[in-house]
Amino acid sequence: MAERNYTTVTEFILLGFTQNPKLQVILLVTFVLIYMLILVANLTLVTLIRTDSQLHTPMYFFISNLALLDVGYTTIITSSILITLVSERKVILFTGCALQFFFLCIALSCECYLLGVMAYDRFMAICNPLLYTVIMSKRLCVLLVLGSYLVSCMNAIVQTIFIFRLSFCNSNVINHFFCDVPPILKLSCSDTRITDIVHFTCAAVVVTPTILIILISYIYIAVAILRINSAKGQHKAFSTCASHLTAVTIFYGTGSFMYLRPSSKYLIDQDKIISLFYTLVIPMLNPLIYSLRNTEVKKAFTRMLHRKTDSH
Repeated sequence: MAERNYTTVTEFILLGFTQNPKLQVILLVTFVLIYMLILVANLTLVTLIRTDSQLHTPMYFFISNLALLDVGYTTIITSSILITLVSERKVILFTGCALQFFFLCIALSCECYLLGVMAYDRFMAICNPLLYTVIMSKRLCVLLVLGSYLVSCMNAIVQTIFIFRLSFCNSNVINHFFCDVPPILKLSCSDTRITDIVHFTCAAVVVTPTILIILISYIYIAVAILRINSAKGQHKAFSTCASHLTAVTIFYGTGSFMYLRPSSKYLIDQDKIISLFYTLVIPMLNPLIYSLRNTEVKKAFTRMLHRKTDSH
């Protein structure tokens, strides 16, 4: 049997979306505009929550952390996309690729946990309103966020080690716009079965408990809302959950489809679009979901505009 030619890969080449120069210019302008919109929308939401005392509640504390996460990982993704559209070589170092994956894994895992924490917060607010302020103390909220980051970091360390310990041969060309798991595994000439199992397990460890928390919380919330006698009261209670439910459905729908399946089922071109959706489109939609459908945020934004007008 002929020996396989194993080589040490020091860098990867990101193919990106297209090699057509005219299309690259259009995509460049589009992605820069999307990134600017994400920055402005999310940082405005964070500023609003931090400066308006009426938004100093657990729910908005979690939303502000979610917005900062969105800014963080979209910055990583956008810089990677710009490399594929502007640079001729489109090269990313092996260590750079590993670090990019590591930080993206932390951000996306932490977003899952925060969405679960926010569901628990809504459960406490609607089902246990008298104990809400006692249980959801500032200390607990901070611990829940720090815990989300800690567990996400551990998850990212395990996945990064197992993926980037693999041997790569024949090609170092990643058919994607960032260092994602499926295209990297396709380049490996090692046996990836254990890595596949570890990756699937780590994804399941993030997604499964958070989905269970969300489902159980909303079952109790639904029962509590149905017990409210007035239609106005039911609508008010449900409106506090509508934004979160929308964000959960979009994020978990795309994320679960992307990662909770074996690597043999991946289709690279299709997965680029899905990846684009959850790495750029969702962070762009999140601040709109949490503001346009939220009366308190809209009122706080109006107050901020009035303060700025009065100061001038």
